[in-house]
Amino acid sequence: MTAYEPPGDPGAGTDPAPGPGPAGYDAVVLAGGAARRLGGADKPGLSVGGRALLDRVLAACAGARTTVVVAAPRPTARPVTWAREDPPGGGPLAALAAGLRHTTAEYVVVLSADLPFLGEPTVARLLSALAASEADGVLLTDADGRDQPLVAAYRASAVRRELAVLAGEREERPELTGMPLRRLTGALRLARVPDAVASFDCDTWDDIATARARIREHGHVLDEWISAAKDELGIDLDVDTGLLLDLARDAAHGVARPAAPLTTFLVGYVAGRAGGGPEAVAEAARKAAALAQRWADEANDARPDA
Repeated sequence: MTAYEPPGDPGAGTDPAPGPGPAGYDAVVLAGGAARRLGGADKPGLSVGGRALLDRVLAACAGARTTVVVAAPRPTARPVTWAREDPPGGGPLAALAAGLRHTTAEYVVVLSADLPFLGEPTVARLLSALAASEADGVLLTDADGRDQPLVAAYRASAVRRELAVLAGEREERPELTGMPLRRLTGALRLARVPDAVASFDCDTWDDIATARARIREHGHVLDEWISAAKDELGIDLDVDTGLLLDLARDAAHGVARPAAPLTTFLVGYVAGRAGGGPEAVAEAARKAAALAQRWADEANDARPDA
């Protein structure tokens, strides 16, 4: 388990993000571990906030040109390329090598499949830090300052170079089976970004329970629910949730409590008919909010002395 500190938003880190990152990257997600400390459970498939851990990680690297998952194929929320080390179960270094064969971008984000609090801002932050440095890779560190090489962005050429060196050292088993990941990271020039939340991983049932409890905390539950609902409904749309919440409040107070969910539904329906998109939602919400305000104004004007 990586240590967890409740304060802060996932991916926020402790320092401002560097400048813009590279235009394109690939991602390799390692999802084939044995999960012994979970009793052999299907860890990538375990649900946190209504979404499988693997799907949560895939959402974090949704900007990748190619996403490779090293594991046996399974249903996922978005399309990926599947790969497998040979033989299966050869460890993270062999799995990384297998996944890297399917990538072509200059930068590759390498992630484990058990990161419930990882988000796109963290991935962007790693890539930006890598692009702004001369390092071979940039990885997260946890609350205790420990390196997390499976939450990192690397220069693909540097990783391929060192993997070739390691394979050449043991010609009888060039597939890298059983080699620890530190054999690779120890040969790379690495920079580090601290992030106690995004680096949290789930190795035990206690970790799973901690993750499930955290997303239900007041400061996170709404964002988590909206993200899960969009994934479930197949919606890739960022809207101003504050605007919709204000509309629901105005409809509830100015008209009647049941008007809040019905009004927001109608706004979504109208926005969809208008072609969707944040602008369509905002325009429909503006009109509905103005109507709710007129209702409230009329109620306030209905005084005996009016």
